[in-house]
Amino acid sequence: MPDTNALLEIIQSLPPARITAREQERTLTHAATAASEPSFAIWNNPDYAAYDAP
Repeated sequence: MPDTNALLEIIQSLPPARITAREQERTLTHAATAASEPSFAIWNNPDYAAYDAP
């Protein structure tokens, strides 16, 4: 198991641009997830539950 202090030191040593890029990536991922949710709504339809039954 990695040493928590060592990981914290690595994160703190990252340049601000690297951290900002990661935050932007996370924001885009959340936005893409939210945008795709309506496409998957059909799987929440009880009328189609029979097709999913074992």
